[in-house]
Amino acid sequence: MTVPLASQDKIKGLLTAYYRRLAGGEKPVAWCSSVGPAELLRAFGFEVYFPENQAALIGARRLAGEFIPLAIQAGFSADICSYLTADTGAFLAGQTALSAYGLNQVPKPQVLVFNTNQCREVKEWFLFYGEKFHVPVIGLQTPQNIDDLSPALLDYLVSAWQGLIARLETISGTTFDPRRYREVLSLSAEASRLWQAFLDSNRQIPARHSFFDHLILMAPAVVLRGTDEAVAFYRQLLAEVEGIPATKNETRYRFYWEGMPIWGKMRFLSEFFAGRRISIVASTYCQSWAFDFDPALALPSTARAYAGIFITRSQAFKLRYLEDMIERFSVDAVLFHDAKTCPYNTNSRFGLPGKLRDIPCLTFYGDLVDLRHFSEQEFTLRLEAFIEQLH
Repeated sequence: MTVPLASQDKIKGLLTAYYRRLAGGEKPVAWCSSVGPAELLRAFGFEVYFPENQAALIGARRLAGEFIPLAIQAGFSADICSYLTADTGAFLAGQTALSAYGLNQVPKPQVLVFNTNQCREVKEWFLFYGEKFHVPVIGLQTPQNIDDLSPALLDYLVSAWQGLIARLETISGTTFDPRRYREVLSLSAEASRLWQAFLDSNRQIPARHSFFDHLILMAPAVVLRGTDEAVAFYRQLLAEVEGIPATKNETRYRFYWEGMPIWGKMRFLSEFFAGRRISIVASTYCQSWAFDFDPALALPSTARAYAGIFITRSQAFKLRYLEDMIERFSVDAVLFHDAKTCPYNTNSRFGLPGKLRDIPCLTFYGDLVDLRHFSEQEFTLRLEAFIEQLH
């Protein structure tokens, strides 16, 4: 249905170089939650490691079923984030999915930095490793269910970021350099702009790429934010997709994916939709990695961008957002993934699908990496019945 993108071939090389830097020991390593202050850490001179990235790799390699029981034996509940239990279980087993990039263990941190804009779990996750590595754990406490980013809320958030900077100065022994921070943020802003432009190119009909392409291509936006490599990659990617000629539209329907990916079932899902000539043209998840940074207002714009992501927002905001995405991407139907262990990024549990007027919606059940919660047979039966109703 879509033209294979040559840029995908460069992802493994980028990630291999990134992980080798982490393992090389030339710079101290800071662990960061995936929607955490990566730019700030890079401005302080840290190499930045994201344990959620390893958790996704564990899921994609279908290893979570081996590791999650070890985390449960250590006292974690089976109902909490399976990223957390899969990753900590792998650590307890003395294994890592990063072996695909030449690492035989996760990089040792000097500090762990979280942001609760995602969920409570990231803080508990990092506290586990803080105890294991005997290093400080610091972070940002971002509110949830935000309607508007009011001046009072932004004042609180900027103050929290300033407090984080003071802690990082003590831990790193380095004085914060606002100029360096603006430089890093400029790179992140440009990569975000290019990534957003690439995603927006799918507003055209026919779609030139799919959600399953996006899940691969988003890697630099996650782990290389604030670097020249990310900017160069997305500049090349955008140029490539803009050079793809328009072709006959063979797509029957354009779907929107709301919620987390199912990393261990990417191939099954991609083939399922391709075989039925359905294109997943957009998703909340992949759009979430395009941040609106303003280097001229570095700290306030960072605080606003990281607090304003979809997962932190109110039901009213999410409804408006989805209505806009449905219109912008000419969506025929919306799929809501009810992820068993990720209630924070599951948006079908409080009536949101029913509030989307004049658009067919279907909620299906699964998980990020714990494949015990996903049935290919059930998914196939429910989706085929749903698609039949679209005729």
